[in-house]
Amino acid sequence: HTHTQTHTHAKTHRSSSKICERVCVFGTGDLGRSLGLRLLQAGYGVVFGSRRPHSSSSLIPHGSQVLGHAAAAQSGHLIFIAVQREHYDFLVPLANQLKGKVLVDLSNNLRKNQYPEANAEYLQSLVPGAEVVKGFNTLSAWSLQKGPSDANRQVYICGESVQAKQAVMAVATKLGFSALDRGFLSVARELEDFPLQLFPQWRLPLYIATGLSAAFFFYLLIRDIIYAYFTQGKDISFRIMVSLANKVCPIVSLIMLSLCYLPGVLASFLQLYRGTKYRRFPDWLDRWMLCRKQLGLLALGFAFLHVLYTLIIPIRYYVRFKATERTVSVIRENRTTEFDTTTAWSGDSYLSLGILGFSLYVLLGITSLPSVSNVLSWREFSFIQSKLGHLTLLLCTAHTYLYGWNKFLSSSTYKWCTPPGYMLCLVLPSVVLLLKLLLITPCVDRTITRIRQGWERRADQRNPKNSQPLIP
Repeated sequence: HTHTQTHTHAKTHRSSSKICERVCVFGTGDLGRSLGLRLLQAGYGVVFGSRRPHSSSSLIPHGSQVLGHAAAAQSGHLIFIAVQREHYDFLVPLANQLKGKVLVDLSNNLRKNQYPEANAEYLQSLVPGAEVVKGFNTLSAWSLQKGPSDANRQVYICGESVQAKQAVMAVATKLGFSALDRGFLSVARELEDFPLQLFPQWRLPLYIATGLSAAFFFYLLIRDIIYAYFTQGKDISFRIMVSLANKVCPIVSLIMLSLCYLPGVLASFLQLYRGTKYRRFPDWLDRWMLCRKQLGLLALGFAFLHVLYTLIIPIRYYVRFKATERTVSVIRENRTTEFDTTTAWSGDSYLSLGILGFSLYVLLGITSLPSVSNVLSWREFSFIQSKLGHLTLLLCTAHTYLYGWNKFLSSSTYKWCTPPGYMLCLVLPSVVLLLKLLLITPCVDRTITRIRQGWERRADQRNPKNSQPLIP
């Protein structure tokens, strides 16, 4: 019984000392308070350092305390500097008190190359006796309050002292983040530039989407609006808002969906040509493959716009006017039109394929979300994104072919000797599907599978006994 009491007391003492492990936060702004709250929730004792401790006491989270900078600096070995670089001067008089302590610099700048050196390097020069670590600067006050999520789970760390970095990484892990050591303090400028990047992985896809949209908009503007004005004297410029937009959106969507799957096809042919998987792809192909998700999501966005524009067609004034005019004309002339089964088949097939293609489109978009993809196995994710992705491309391409139907050979379709936009957009998906068809033929597929499992053509050529033909 005495041994149990002693063991319980020791356990309670260890737990109490663990909970009371103190850290210091310099700064009582949004970021400092949010970080302090997360530290309290993780079991740390938190002491805030402030220029005006009395006026800041009402702002800090419950359970923490606020002191002047000098007093707060003595309360813990680990100090988070949650103030901007312009206010670092107050640290200079505290240099002796901060000697040997770990200072975590959370600051960021308003623009790249704002100062000649990184903020963390500047902080180290002000307090040379301290061990400065750059970290937590990629997190916002909001993400600290809400806790880590798939989008902002990583915390980047850099510094000169291994022990100091390990201490900061331990805190990050306890807060639920994944800490990644990026090296020495000279990397701090790179870490400080991370929050300044605006959608870095979206830039290329957005440039492509904008370029395609502008190119096809002006191309269709010339073919549809300007052509009607010069040849028939009709002003149909009102069609720019809906009709023209409803042509541009599906065209751009189909091309961008093709661009999602073209790099994978090119990579397969490149591996087949090289006979190995152990050589890097060209940089342009690497960058292209890394932005496939963004290309696909933008393609889905254009597909959504196409669906919305299509749904409002019946309520447009122009459409209602034309329908009424046609009905009155038929009644006045006392004529009837026969039901065309072929046209009905093509129209229903066109709509059905469009609905199926869009449904798979949405499924691809949903499974690309981190919260969904994280619960899927690699095989499940690959099946949806690859197999169903190519099926989506096939359905959408067939949907576009049925839209053209019998217009491909009609001379009236080629205004000013130019093909319609939907014909141009069919080129790329048709090429992608044909190349994919070649890759899934048994002889080629077997070879690609062997290469991806580690087989190398050159190695076998050096060893004739083990050599097997590239395509059995």
